[in-house]
Amino acid sequence: MPSTSSPIASRRLALAWLTASGTLLLAGCDQLASASHGSASPSKGIDISGAYYARNFKLTDFNGQTRSLSDFKDKVVMLYFGFTQCPDVCPTALIRAASLMQQLGTQADDQQLIFITVDPERDTPEMLREYMTAFHPSFLALTGSNQDIRQTADEFRVYYKKVPTGSSYTMDHTALNYLFDRQGSIRVALRHEQTADDYTGEVRKLLAEPA
Repeated sequence: MPSTSSPIASRRLALAWLTASGTLLLAGCDQLASASHGSASPSKGIDISGAYYARNFKLTDFNGQTRSLSDFKDKVVMLYFGFTQCPDVCPTALIRAASLMQQLGTQADDQQLIFITVDPERDTPEMLREYMTAFHPSFLALTGSNQDIRQTADEFRVYYKKVPTGSSYTMDHTALNYLFDRQGSIRVALRHEQTADDYTGEVRKLLAEPA
């Protein structure tokens, strides 16, 4: 899939690609999707319950409000690191997340998708707001200084790196999705190659637990 500098065009290209291929799986530009802790079967997430990392974040949303995990108590949180000019992996992840929300039906109000940009230099709050709401009105994006993003990524053991591409650059980054239970504890890491059904199944397990 060709790269593009427009977040909305990126989403449209992803949708066109997915329609043509008939699948939500996409091979993604050398993205990393490994975890150093936990175990999983091919159709399930990686159990990282009790991990001593991925404990919290403190960043700013696209409305200028400071956010941390405690703001989403009693919800199952799915957290993903990406950037708006990502040509394929990030749009695919967000399309899958939107499908998850549809599958959850009335339970969707108890699920919160949080997107943390790894490209704060280009991902302005306005761009993040437009990008996220194009996929689902409830999706939230967080940003901060380069130092804030680096500290958060390190806390989550997320890799990202700026890669020059001609006169511009792209970002290599980890493509895992992290699930937190209603108490704000990290529980599951989901791989990029898993389907929307796989994601929905893991979210429903956490939603079924006592709040």
